[in-house]
Amino acid sequence: MDEIPQVTTSATVFEGRVFRVRVDEVRYADARSQRIDVVEHRGSLAIIATTQDDRIVLVRQYRHPLRRMFWEIPAGMSEEREAAVDGALRELREETGYRAQSIRALGSIAVSPGFCNETMDFFHASSLIAGPQNLDDDERIAVASFELEKAQSLVRDGQIADAKTIIALLWMQGSRGELVNAIDR
Repeated sequence: MDEIPQVTTSATVFEGRVFRVRVDEVRYADARSQRIDVVEHRGSLAIIATTQDDRIVLVRQYRHPLRRMFWEIPAGMSEEREAAVDGALRELREETGYRAQSIRALGSIAVSPGFCNETMDFFHASSLIAGPQNLDDDERIAVASFELEKAQSLVRDGQIADAKTIIALLWMQGSRGELVNAIDR
């Protein structure tokens, strides 16, 4: 049961701007084979940014797959050859305008390991200094900060629906220690 299956064939079937898709054929120890579709993603960063008065910074943006606007924590994709902490600082600055004088890594999670290899690195940014946003051409982002209770009400109202932001709110409600690092890199 603990044996890792052998990949017998692998082929890329789609390559896009954000991810690519490959189809693997794997053989298990019992000699049975299975086709597995895998979404390959270079990884992402999520930033729990808190203001001096312990409000959480959220961004509001349109999410086309669900055809709705949502409030979320700032996040983005890792860039090639960029340290994760540098990427987190960059994404925070680009999306919100804030620069963080203090940032610490909290851990990593597998976003959806049943079909995707994406890992998300979480950071806590504090001692924020306001500044101008530096949005990409395809970004239209509003920024606001919320008390924890108000942010939790946004979850109940369906205005926050993504896992990374819900994890962030649970982190703020809890011990604020490190997240479980579920990834063995």
